[in-house]
Amino acid sequence: MSTRTSVIARRRASIAGKYLALCCYLVFLGLPLLWLLSVSLKDSRELASIHPRLIPKHFEWENYRVALVDQGLARAALNSLQTALGATILVILIAVPAGYALTRLRSAARTITIVWILLSQVFPTVLLIIPIFLILRQLHLLNSLSGLTLVYVVWTLPFALWMVIGYLGTIPKDLEEAAAVDGAGRLRTIRSVVLPLLAPGIVVVAMFTFISTWNEFFFALVIIQDTEKRTLSLTLANYVGAEGLLRLGPLAAGSVLAIIPSLMFFAFLQRRIAGGMLSGAVKG
Repeated sequence: MSTRTSVIARRRASIAGKYLALCCYLVFLGLPLLWLLSVSLKDSRELASIHPRLIPKHFEWENYRVALVDQGLARAALNSLQTALGATILVILIAVPAGYALTRLRSAARTITIVWILLSQVFPTVLLIIPIFLILRQLHLLNSLSGLTLVYVVWTLPFALWMVIGYLGTIPKDLEEAAAVDGAGRLRTIRSVVLPLLAPGIVVVAMFTFISTWNEFFFALVIIQDTEKRTLSLTLANYVGAEGLLRLGPLAAGSVLAIIPSLMFFAFLQRRIAGGMLSGAVKG
């Protein structure tokens, strides 16, 4: 009896230790966000205090007004949303059929394409910016959101394609062969069998592409010159003045507002992961 009691006690201690470690990890991840929110609600005097507090003495909502109205954060957010959503949709439309062709259709182009995907991840971004700039100038796409979206598609497509290939490799070919035996054509097999099973992978690719393009700064800095077309990352960079003075309150408020769309997009697609897996299991 004592042995059983000790086993149960050790098991409970192990579970408690796991929950404690999880709580510590959540605090580690959430504390910077809480501190950022706290800074966004403080005035300049409290920010200059040598004894900072997590909870502000007085909530300074003026920082959010400055970020939204004076700095044009809303307009920049719309520009970032346009480029991020456009790049995400185009990447999915290209990566899914291309990944299926590379996974299921054996040819010499498959090896060449996979080698190209691997090589494209080797070169640093700074080496690509000059040829990209020259190409966009020839196409008259400099200083345009459409040109920036095209660059984002080219930038994120190799890794997204690699992820799609990995997900497609886990789908058994027997399911497609069974659908072919039942008389389904290639397109119907892809629509009814492959896509439901691939739904979690498509969601992951969408989240990767959206977050990568939403937070991107370097390409936008080189391609966009007009103030009206600046993305969110470029607008946040303007909170540092010419003298190097940092307007910390409005910058923190703008950063908080910039995080919200990414969190909403992630929360929206996260539900589709479980839904896609369940749908694929039923279809299979």
